[in-house]
Amino acid sequence: MPLRYLVAAGILATSPAAIGAGEVASPGYLEGHLKISSPRTVELAEGGAVKGTGVDYAQYPLLVLSSKGDKEIAQITADKAGNYRVALPPGDYVLDAKGRAPGHIRATPKHFSVVANQTAHADFELDTGIR
Repeated sequence: MPLRYLVAAGILATSPAAIGAGEVASPGYLEGHLKISSPRTVELAEGGAVKGTGVDYAQYPLLVLSSKGDKEIAQITADKAGNYRVALPPGDYVLDAKGRAPGHIRATPKHFSVVANQTAHADFELDTGIR
């Protein structure tokens, strides 16, 4: 086979159209609501205790981990109402609380899947351990 045909065959075989390298999967989305249980009670100057109503969700970031939970993919901070939304490549993931360890934040990791151009919904609940 002449060299020019080998070169042309090599170019066609490695072109993005031939191997799909030019195709990038559209992202999907994860959205949900962060619920924080057992927020600290607030002591008023008058001596009464009032349950805290203003939770600072920024203090409790969530992590999107690989499906095995061994690699951090993204960190999410919920808005003032506790809602979150993040774009992710299609795949299987684990949602967990940052800083979850014995004696600190208590939460159960949640598995979820993202599909291109679709929204997965996963609410997350954590217990601060503060009574």
